[in-house]
Amino acid sequence: MTSSLSEESAAVAAPAAGTAAGHVDVVVVGAGLSGIGAGYRLQTECPGRSYTILEARQAMGGTWDLFRYPGIRSDSDMFTLGFPFQPWDGAKAIADGPSILDYIRRTAARHGIDRKIRYGTKVVAADWSTAEARWTLTLERTEPGSAEAVLSTMTCDFLYTCAGYYNYDQGHAPEFPGVESFGGRIVHPQFWPEDLDYRDKRVVIIGSGATAVTLVPSMAEQAAHVTMLQRTPTWISSLPARDRIADALRAVLPARAAYKAARTKNILFAVGFYQFCRRRPEAARRLLTGLNTRILRDEALVREHLTPDYNPWDQRLCAVPDADLFKAMRAGRASIVTDHVDTFVPEGIRLKSGEVLEADVVVTATGLQLLAFGGISPSVDGTPVDLAKQFVWNGTMLTGLPNFAVCIGYTNASWTLRADLTSRLVCKVLGHMDRHDYAAVVPRPDRPLVEQPLLDLASGYVQRSIAAFPRQGDRRPWQVRQNYILDAATTLRTRLDRTLAGTPRSSVSR
Repeated sequence: MTSSLSEESAAVAAPAAGTAAGHVDVVVVGAGLSGIGAGYRLQTECPGRSYTILEARQAMGGTWDLFRYPGIRSDSDMFTLGFPFQPWDGAKAIADGPSILDYIRRTAARHGIDRKIRYGTKVVAADWSTAEARWTLTLERTEPGSAEAVLSTMTCDFLYTCAGYYNYDQGHAPEFPGVESFGGRIVHPQFWPEDLDYRDKRVVIIGSGATAVTLVPSMAEQAAHVTMLQRTPTWISSLPARDRIADALRAVLPARAAYKAARTKNILFAVGFYQFCRRRPEAARRLLTGLNTRILRDEALVREHLTPDYNPWDQRLCAVPDADLFKAMRAGRASIVTDHVDTFVPEGIRLKSGEVLEADVVVTATGLQLLAFGGISPSVDGTPVDLAKQFVWNGTMLTGLPNFAVCIGYTNASWTLRADLTSRLVCKVLGHMDRHDYAAVVPRPDRPLVEQPLLDLASGYVQRSIAAFPRQGDRRPWQVRQNYILDAATTLRTRLDRTLAGTPRSSVSR
């Protein structure tokens, strides 16, 4: 796939700067995995509805186009992270970022979704008109190669945000004392500089999450040595980069049948392992520490640096393909230090213990920041809606916001699994509106809900920002469950007439 694909799509789909962008039935925000999947579902299950995808950046792909740090890859297998309607045909189940990006582009082109994307178009505000039963979107339009944004507006009947819940403009960057004295270079993975040369350099990576465990083995291939500096250990498990069972299925079955079988197998395994970890945490701890000890052959190292105080899946579990992190450690090219930063010094980082980690390059893999639904500020009839006071229905729509849906992926499984369910539910809601001649629908609980956090994770990146997000309730369909099997069995069977309040078209003044 050539790079001209996204440029050609932008030229076809984008309106002229400074002009109104017109009206469509459905606006999808974001052209990553979720947005492309949403486009497919809309055009196949709601063929009578017009839609467009608004993408703030100048290219599709979302996360997989934005992040360019060494070794970027999926931390979920591609048979479940891939689209259910487009078989993953890559060799590796745990795939690298460029391969995933190419897969997204090929899928969008094959189904004509790329022609529906308007690039360089950021939704900064959205106001719902009760009288007209439609959204007016305020857009910032940026031309390729220009830093100047031009404001414009457009309207839509239904707004579906597939921008995820991360802040792509700013990562989490704690302030470290003494950074001005450091003689080397400091970089953040979210904004990886193209000119960074770390060959034969001493590298310290601050962090222990998915980004850090990806960076360490990749940078260790060229660096003199890579040290992962963590405040506390993270649960890490090795997974095979290739799925041998999937490969065997591909050899004897048609592509779609093999893909579906491999996808089903991996869903069952992921859900089963998560339930095992939650129901039998001590056994899960023994299993993970045992496996890591077998690979590293150093029980003391595993106990000190790879055995967290919390139980598996209290925070996200990090996967390393083919034990690449552990192999780099065994080869002496990488190491883990568990300590706290005291201050930066000219030669590196001085720790609370007094030890100095010498470094030429420091990578602050300190995490992402959450941002609700791409930073859109929704309002109803000019009055801002406090998202933190709203509840999420079926992980898809929000109280207080008519004709508004969000895509929230799983934290314990591939994002795309729930993303596809959400898009299919959005299509079901649109069909429900057509059948009942509704201009608008909004979910309303039949009795008070007991509020709970939207994401039930103890991870720092969640706890720092989750208070600004909508809540989930204490019962279906107001719970955001982390179980794809249950969701797949029940979400699309939800009785819409029980929880969705509708506004007849006859009462709308257009």
